[in-house]
Order: sequence, then C-alpha cells, then structure tokens
Amino acid sequence: MDEIAEAFYLPLGDGRFAPTRATESPWEGEAQHGGPPSALLARLAAGAAGSSGQQQVRVSVDFFGALPRRELTVEVSPVRPGRRIDLTEAVMTVDGRTVAAARVWSLAPGPTPPVVAPAVLPPPVPEQSTVVFPHLPDFGYQYALDWRYTAGSPEQPGPADVWTRVRIPLVAGTELTGTDRVLVAADAANGISVELPIESWLSIPPGMTTHLVREAEGEWVHLACRTSIADNGLGLCTGTISDAAGVLGQVAQPLLVRGR
Repeated sequence: MDEIAEAFYLPLGDGRFAPTRATESPWEGEAQHGGPPSALLARLAAGAAGSSGQQQVRVSVDFFGALPRRELTVEVSPVRPGRRIDLTEAVMTVDGRTVAAARVWSLAPGPTPPVVAPAVLPPPVPEQSTVVFPHLPDFGYQYALDWRYTAGSPEQPGPADVWTRVRIPLVAGTELTGTDRVLVAADAANGISVELPIESWLSIPPGMTTHLVREAEGEWVHLACRTSIADNGLGLCTGTISDAAGVLGQVAQPLLVRGR
C-alpha cells in the first residue's frame, strides 16, 4: 500500500502538531492509536533532557481517555534534571484538555561492566508482510507499519511475535530514531497478543510502560507479546523488545477487559 501520510505528525510550531491519518486508531476513527503519541512525547522529552548523550531507560505513558485526532500541544518540563540521571515530563493537550502524559527517565551510558548479558537473537525477518487486524475495518496506523509474524497469527487470538518496521517519519521533516521505532510499535502489544476475539471484546490499556537498555538499531523492531487475563476482568500484556542484535527492552500494559 502507498504511504498514507507524509508522517504521523505535522509540526505547526510552538509545541503544536497536527496528527495525520497515520495515527488513526482501530477502535475509533477520530482518535489516535497510542503508539505515535507515546513516541512523540518521548521524542520531545529527550530534546529537553539534561544531556544529549543519555539513553531513555523508562518511558511511562498515561492515556486519559481516547486521544482526539486533532491539533495538539505538547509541553515539556524538567522534574529531576541531571547529566547522569534525568527525569522529564511531557504533557499532551487537545483543546486545553490533558489527554496524555509521559514521564521519562534517562541515564548516561558509561564504561562496559565486567558482566554483560549474552545476546538472545530473535528469528530472522520473514519475507511476507501481513495485516495485523484483519477482522477490523482499515485504519491508518495499521498501514503506517510493516508487520511480519514469527510466531502466532493475526487470524487467531493468543501469544504472538512480530517484526515491525515504521514506514514514515514520526514528525515530518525529521529522521526516525531507534526509540521512535520502538514506541510507535510497542503500544500495539496488547492487540498483537489479544486473548479474546476483538469483534466482541475490548482490552483497553490506560497506559504503557517501556524499559530500554539501549537504542534500537536498524529499521526493524521485534515484539514477543503475551497477554494474561484474570477472573476479575483485568489483564496484563507484556512484551519483549528486540532488534537484530538481541533483546533491548520490555513493554507492559495493564488492561481493562470488557465485552463490547
């Protein structure tokens, strides 16, 4: 499919952005999928952190309801600035109402320690692309990424592993970073590993927490996703994040599970 937009966001100046159709959610056409806003908040937080050489190690994003696909503003403020350890907050508003907020911890890399975890490599990238939500009407976010499954299937509920490749810039006129690629995809973890038919069940994540030990390398990011559901209507999705060099992080999403 041809590119559906120039980028996920068009910059308007003064911290304002226009979301394009590439941000379109599968659940509501006038809302954004959580991945692009998470990446945008983290990108802007990184620009305000205490040192440009720091690695974002924890990105915790809260969604305060559906994120309207309309002009938005992001304000960034330091919480605990520092050259080695930094905490920055980024808040997204639409029409003066807060719709999402992220707190981002960043740490300064240093010398290689005497003990380093051995690399655990994911399977190779398959040649065949697929549609990640074949049972839903077309929506922009789905086509802004390339999806290639290495385990499980989009046709069946349950655990699944998939390579993802973001096809367009996060912000028009800028290059994607490795962290952009991770966060745009990571919020799809609960949809990739959904345990109940999405036509009749909702699994709503009020937020997402991603831990990273390094920047993703290359175009492809691998998600190995699992969802567990308790008997009280709550669930938890977890995912291991890798690139071709091995594991680089984890994502977790609490879930509200309800029948449609």
